[in-house]
Amino acid sequence: MQRDQLADFLRRRREAIRPAEVGLADGPRRRTTGLRREEVAMLAGMSVDYVVRLEQGRSSQPSTQLLGALARALRLSDDERDYLFHLAGHRPPPADQVARLARAGLIRMLDLLGDTPALVLSDLGEVLAQNRASVLLMGDHTRWSGDRRYVVYRWFTDPAARAVHPPEEQERHARQFVADLRAAAGRRSGDPAVAGLVDRLRAASADFRRLWDEHEVAVRRADRKTFLHPRVGRLLMDCETLVTPDQGQQLLVLTPADAEARERLELLRVLGIEEFPTEATDTSAR
Repeated sequence: MQRDQLADFLRRRREAIRPAEVGLADGPRRRTTGLRREEVAMLAGMSVDYVVRLEQGRSSQPSTQLLGALARALRLSDDERDYLFHLAGHRPPPADQVARLARAGLIRMLDLLGDTPALVLSDLGEVLAQNRASVLLMGDHTRWSGDRRYVVYRWFTDPAARAVHPPEEQERHARQFVADLRAAAGRRSGDPAVAGLVDRLRAASADFRRLWDEHEVAVRRADRKTFLHPRVGRLLMDCETLVTPDQGQQLLVLTPADAEARERLELLRVLGIEEFPTEATDTSAR
């Protein structure tokens, strides 16, 4: 681990980012060049003290998970992210794990979308990054681990994942999840990560087995769904999916489909996230 080089790199990257690039206000009284340490800590989900120790070369070796969070917070390019891993004494993520780190360009798009809910997903439906508006709408989907990090797995194994949509929509969403996973399995034929996920879903859910055996295939590009939010009620949202050229990651953008949804989404922004019920944070992301 190259502590001094790591400290200097993190400090310089923090100072090079304008607050507006990460969705923060750039007020007239701001004296700090770039981001404050407190802002980096907030964006990366870690303590301010640890960010300070990293920048002063006094920290323990950061984990790969923490490095990934710092790379997202500092909007590092793929090359900068790999360099960060090297400085911290870790190998950069291998090719089969890179898709679990949201691309820097997609993260910047999240920031640019501002109050429009948006998130980045892997081709298997793992939420890699969200903007604040999407967290307000559907909760924090980046907190899961194991198979639960896949939206499709939670949909078929946790009733709470379905309860955020009205009963009349649930069968359609279930079919779309399975058809989309079928398409990913076709693109990644022979990939043990995909085969293992399918096997575990077949073992865990009779409903998944039924739909998988129907052999429907379809990549989802656009959709309309109703969210049953615990604080503001029903929101009818249009969902548009933009796919990277290699089809490894997706940017999902959600916009209000009618005036009522627009008003309720605006109310949600005003209410904020402070009292968002943890029980209701498992909203389906796709």
